Amino acid sequence: MSESAPAAKRVLTVDRVLLALLLSVPMTLLMKWGFGLHGTPIFIAAAVSIIPLAGYMGRATERLSEHLGAGWGGFLNATFGNAAELIIAIVALRAGLMDVVKASLTGSIIGNILLVLGLSILVGGLKFPPIQRFNRTAASMGATMLLLAAVGLVLPAIFHQVVGDGAVGLERGLSLDISIVLMATYVLGLIFSFRTHSHLYLGTGAAMDHGSADGDHAQRGGAGRALGLLLLSAAAVGLMSEMMVGALEEAAHDLGMNRVFVGVILVALVGNAAEHSTAVLMAAKNKMDLAVNIAVGSSIQIAMFVAPLLVFLSYAIAPMPMNLHFTELEVVAVVLSTGVMALVSLDGESHWMEGVQLLAVYVMLGLAFFFLPV
Repeated sequence: MSESAPAAKRVLTVDRVLLALLLSVPMTLLMKWGFGLHGTPIFIAAAVSIIPLAGYMGRATERLSEHLGAGWGGFLNATFGNAAELIIAIVALRAGLMDVVKASLTGSIIGNILLVLGLSILVGGLKFPPIQRFNRTAASMGATMLLLAAVGLVLPAIFHQVVGDGAVGLERGLSLDISIVLMATYVLGLIFSFRTHSHLYLGTGAAMDHGSADGDHAQRGGAGRALGLLLLSAAAVGLMSEMMVGALEEAAHDLGMNRVFVGVILVALVGNAAEHSTAVLMAAKNKMDLAVNIAVGSSIQIAMFVAPLLVFLSYAIAPMPMNLHFTELEVVAVVLSTGVMALVSLDGESHWMEGVQLLAVYVMLGLAFFFLPV
């Protein structure tokens, strides 16, 4: 009893902080639509608003994972977290900002497998020394899927170097066909994860009480409320993220940042704020299966579902079709990030120093993008 009291007190304190920060959501809307503010004030207000919303997404995901397992919990969090990224990308796509769209995709991929996973491993490793364990086969599957996605980005870049600038139509055709392959593989990966090999993704939070009908009914009710909270929080995160990105370029201009850095680092951080907090929270509770599923699963979803989907949508909503020809630095960043993540995760164990290593790679890549000419 004495041990549970401090824990309950901490939960109550966190609840109060989240509720207080949640007031920034209507304040941001008032600043934007009531007073017509823009630029840095909206950027800061929207960023603060995302913090409590991401916290509620984390809680809802944790509750769902307790009912459905780490696989479904990680998939739902990645999906709803990436909804904001998809909304941002569609807005930029309709405006014809292809470079910003591609940069945000790159930033989301490397941000999740370096920053999110790195922070998760660091926090979890410091709290639960000497090592934390997660499913080795599931991690290997995730690393292989990311390597496949990296191949899908490397080939258009190599093709462009071979054929030059005069084969735009061929590049679009190649990108469209690669997008079909990536999305088909992603769908088959979902069948692998949730049908034929679902036992690999249950994690430690999948235990459920099937002892009585009342227990089942309570679980269904709890899962329904958690899903409702996740949907509502995700919608609000999408709105706040879109407002923040709308003010992002003006704020970045004042600081002298280039558009590629804005897309790769800032837009990606905004779009994936939900996964950032949730994965770290799960690692801090020694739920590394869920933390890895969130971080790696989100990157896989961006590379193999969101990117191909944007290619398809570009034929209908964009001024011109989008291809998968990313810049050399973006391609190198994805390949290096995937390789480092594979080396860290394939043994099914992690310690805090591996988190430091992932974060170090992310910082170095961020510096490379930052020093690109404006």
